[in-house]
Amino acid sequence: MKIIRPILRSLLLLAALAWQPLALAQAAAVPMPRADQFSAKGADTCLDCHDDESATYSAAAVFKTPHGHRGDKRAPFGPKGLQCEACHGPGALHARNKKSTSINNFKADSKASLEERNQVCLTCHEGNTRTAWHASAHERSGVACTDCHKIHRAEGDAVMVKASETQVCQSCHKNQVADFHKPSSHPVRQGLMSCSGCHSPHGSATQAMLVKPTLNQTCYSCHADKRGPVLWEHQPVTEDCSLCHTPHGSVRPSLLAKSPALLCQQCHSPAGHPSVARTANTLPRGSGGGTMLTVAGSCLNCHSQVHGSNHPSGAKLMR
Repeated sequence: MKIIRPILRSLLLLAALAWQPLALAQAAAVPMPRADQFSAKGADTCLDCHDDESATYSAAAVFKTPHGHRGDKRAPFGPKGLQCEACHGPGALHARNKKSTSINNFKADSKASLEERNQVCLTCHEGNTRTAWHASAHERSGVACTDCHKIHRAEGDAVMVKASETQVCQSCHKNQVADFHKPSSHPVRQGLMSCSGCHSPHGSATQAMLVKPTLNQTCYSCHADKRGPVLWEHQPVTEDCSLCHTPHGSVRPSLLAKSPALLCQQCHSPAGHPSVARTANTLPRGSGGGTMLTVAGSCLNCHSQVHGSNHPSGAKLMR
């Protein structure tokens, strides 16, 4: 028995030495794929691993989206498309080593930079409102297309649906979430408006990425009765709606930035006018001589046509 064991060890060593050159030759015959090589079977290669229908970001779910429409020549899965690799890039290396960082995974750890990831989307989606994306507030802030859009969702992209769009926007814009819960606000929380009703998320040439060339024109989209022209104009109305109103929400009625008469007195002097501060001295028969101050403290009790008047005697916006 003691003689047989050394003989067996020698035979195994010889077999290993004889097999090693053969193994090296076989490995050389199957070279490692380069990062710029596409996978052999396209989407079928991807679905070998990414086939979980219940997953949040399943590759199989893309077939239920416009990107997976096989009859659309513009879609990645169209007759001439590159399927998954049209967006994620060549996937041969990823299919071999299974590392998410060896492919454009559209996440922060992607091998592609933020600009390269966004450019993949803009290659096809470059028209209409997206022409203003470059140098927009979102682009300057380092926002990726996939931060808002989820293209593998079988039930649809949440930011493209009016009922769920606001939830996507509010995941970043926390201050606006608080404003929409104030007593006076635009009915975004109630689902009657969406953020894109006023803002262009892909950028525009105006402040705050508004959908219209000016703030007033954006407001007039809904508040057409304030557009004018009128015989007697209130100058702040024609200049900028935000001089008096806050756009998202306020603790005061009508989204006012301040309470009357303080709001009015930013421009109109209270001297010699009944809209002075309500104190014991200014009440009728008060120690300060007393004047007839406005009922309930609001200038609008008399100047009711604050946005402008067409009445021949409406110079003071009272009619």
